[in-house]
Amino acid sequence: MGKSDSAVSLWLERLVNVESNEIRALLWSFLYFFFVLCSYYIIRPIRDEMGIAGGVEHLQWLFTGTFLVMLAIVPVFGWITSRFPRRQFLPYVYYFFMMNLLLFFLMFQSDLTHTYVARAFYIWASVFNLFVVSVFWSFMADIFSNEQAKRLFAFIAAGGTAGALTGPLLTTTLVGTLGPTNLLLFSAGLLGCAVLCIKHLSQWQLNRTRSVQAASDVPHKTQTAEQEQSLKSGIWGGIQLLVRSPYLMGICLLMLLYTTLSTFLYFQQAHIIRDSFQDSATRTAVFAGMDLAVNALTILFQVFLTARIVKAVGIAWTLSIVPMMLVVGFLCLAIAPLLTVVVVLQVVRRAGNFAITRPAREMLYVVVSKDEKYKTKNFIDTAVYRGGDVVSAWAYTGLVGLGLSLAAIAAVAVPIAAIWAWVAFRLGRKQEQLALQQST
Repeated sequence: MGKSDSAVSLWLERLVNVESNEIRALLWSFLYFFFVLCSYYIIRPIRDEMGIAGGVEHLQWLFTGTFLVMLAIVPVFGWITSRFPRRQFLPYVYYFFMMNLLLFFLMFQSDLTHTYVARAFYIWASVFNLFVVSVFWSFMADIFSNEQAKRLFAFIAAGGTAGALTGPLLTTTLVGTLGPTNLLLFSAGLLGCAVLCIKHLSQWQLNRTRSVQAASDVPHKTQTAEQEQSLKSGIWGGIQLLVRSPYLMGICLLMLLYTTLSTFLYFQQAHIIRDSFQDSATRTAVFAGMDLAVNALTILFQVFLTARIVKAVGIAWTLSIVPMMLVVGFLCLAIAPLLTVVVVLQVVRRAGNFAITRPAREMLYVVVSKDEKYKTKNFIDTAVYRGGDVVSAWAYTGLVGLGLSLAAIAAVAVPIAAIWAWVAFRLGRKQEQLALQQST
């Protein structure tokens, strides 16, 4: 190891509290999440503009379409994971979405009706985002222990934030010269880089397994075979495991509360920004600017504060921070439903979610089985998440139909945020109990 490598290792050990034998995996995980979120955030402003182009009044239908597509994908993913080992099915997921991006590139170049392609792209991008990120965190929860997760997940999440910062910068810089369509090719290329990271991480885990085996009485072939096996439960195994576990059902409720408030705020954002800016390019720039602000704030917390917060107050209080902030935020929006207020609240909510809530929520899965980490987690992160979107989208539409103003709907969100905080705290306590039981 050269002097520069030693300096980097020492810096990481001090900043992240990473052990020397974990550094390679930490950096590949960082890069893996960087490529995944950079790929998505290149196209996120395009997706949000496509949502407006398809009609703000039709957003609830787009959410419904996204949910139906999620339901169709869940059994397909279950079938793949039941027949292929992890080292094969993880790359397959990303290859599939790479081909999708190339297909949309061709569709946008064709003479197809723009409105329908825009709606299809909005639905696809919403599926793409949840699916690839869910698979990423399933992999992280699988290869790292609970103790490692508390130390490393925040820094790994910072890799995603760095990608989420780079994506909007690329979009803002290049969209005027290249146009939105050509950016899809950049996005596909970054997913190919993510696959390379998966292969290196799989090899790292295999090497670690061999090292552990060399110091134990367990035959090497036995441990290697366990990693090469496909998952045991069937196509709908994730749902079956979910309904049998009160702990996983609690995570499901946590996700529904989170997505309800996210959807309410997203709809309010769409209405206020639509009424504030008439030009499509300006709206796209505003969305990209919000993404930039969110991710700049997020990466500062992830690198310097999140792991320290978890260590200081534990997972339970860490999970409760953002919903308690939203109680105050929605009260402010109820008093003043203005562009500045909704933009600040959205930036704070999303930054808090990425920097604090998301890493802590992923730690909840470290203490469950491999099948639950991939199948049940994927079902919660995709179908349950988008199911919550659909219900809350139609609930929001219903509240508007009853004549409630943006301020009144914000007031309705306040007690929901309080319930979310309580559920988050209880789940955090349960995770700590399960981790303690597994360590004894």
